[in-house]
Amino acid sequence: MQKYLRLLALLGMVALIGAACGNGDTPEGTNGDGGGTCPEGDVCVEVAEGDPIKIGTLLSISGDTASLGLDSTAGAELAADYLDGAMDDTFGQIAGHEIEFVNEDDGCSAEGGTTGGRRLASDPEIVAVIGTTCSSSALGVADQILGDEQVVLISPSNTSPALTDPATRNEFYYRTAHNDLIQGAAMAQFASEELGVQTAATIHDGSPYADGLQQSFCDALSANFGGECVAQEAVQVGDTDFTPTLTDIAADAPDMLFYPIFLPEGGLITQQAADVGGLSDTALAGADGLLTPDFVDSAGDSAEGVYLSGPSLSFSGSFYEDEFLPAYRDRTGESDPTAAFHAHSYDAFNIVALALEEVAIEGDGTTLIPRVALRDAIGATSGYEGITGTLSCDETGDCQPTATMAVNEVADGNIDNPIFEATVDLEAAG
Repeated sequence: MQKYLRLLALLGMVALIGAACGNGDTPEGTNGDGGGTCPEGDVCVEVAEGDPIKIGTLLSISGDTASLGLDSTAGAELAADYLDGAMDDTFGQIAGHEIEFVNEDDGCSAEGGTTGGRRLASDPEIVAVIGTTCSSSALGVADQILGDEQVVLISPSNTSPALTDPATRNEFYYRTAHNDLIQGAAMAQFASEELGVQTAATIHDGSPYADGLQQSFCDALSANFGGECVAQEAVQVGDTDFTPTLTDIAADAPDMLFYPIFLPEGGLITQQAADVGGLSDTALAGADGLLTPDFVDSAGDSAEGVYLSGPSLSFSGSFYEDEFLPAYRDRTGESDPTAAFHAHSYDAFNIVALALEEVAIEGDGTTLIPRVALRDAIGATSGYEGITGTLSCDETGDCQPTATMAVNEVADGNIDNPIFEATVDLEAAG
């Protein structure tokens, strides 16, 4: 609880500093006559007196991956609720303005990222965007579309290493989710130390998330544990018959089959693998793209015993259990979170809120939000105590320098059954 009160105190301090400047001190970026001016070389969003600050979301909120995006939507909305000190369905304020969310659907695809990104980028009142759900919606798509308009995109669930690789990262992109260099290393550690895996096979769907994670897993299995990926197969989103691919993999009799993809393909692979005799002794494993109760509904009885990696939800402190989860249930109507990134979304919103308070320029009833200054303030985040841990954004946009990953074993239809945890430092994993 103390860390969340600290956030409120920080917001209050920023407001007090702004008030002090208005009583005599001239803050940088104003003309000193009561009217704010946009810093030279920046582009400012103008928020008129009485108008809301508009924050976009670009998350997968329909279709087979809706459980992932709706989970993150709830996290961001609960953070906005809690700005006034209570989760009561009444959003708090940022820089003296109410908050309005503008929600778009990323569809967990490049096409969805393009459509939703363009809609948000075309709205000159959007100050920042929480998203995307899937790396395929962001990499070279929404990140570029929004970045071209100097709009920050901060993701609670993108994990592809390419998004923060200096060669491919957009300068207006950040994330509170872990980098999959971390998850791949943790999954390889589990496979080797807990299951004795020496050989593995992987299946990916060509998406930046799936391809990047399976490669990170294979690299770590080889470099750290002397194992080997004997097959790395690709399938297409929309495929329904995976038996030929599974039969080819079975010829190598791997100790583990790791398929970090999404629904419905992940459910179908799980079902069909049970009918391929050569895989009867092969452990089946997915990742956080399948870490949702919908996976059990999709795979049926075949889901039993499948291993699913993802961020650990064993958050420290009483706030998550005593305040956040009850409010989440009230808001969503779900008995439990539908995915793994609601807390990351809560932290992403609060990082944006703190940065907005820092850079907002008051004057003549209009608040100016400089886009480049906002980007830089988010990038300067250091030591922020969030639900998910201590967040500090590095020069390439990763704000989760260390993450604890869990591996859950599906048991009695329940995915929330962690049997292994590993804390991995991003620098070491990279």
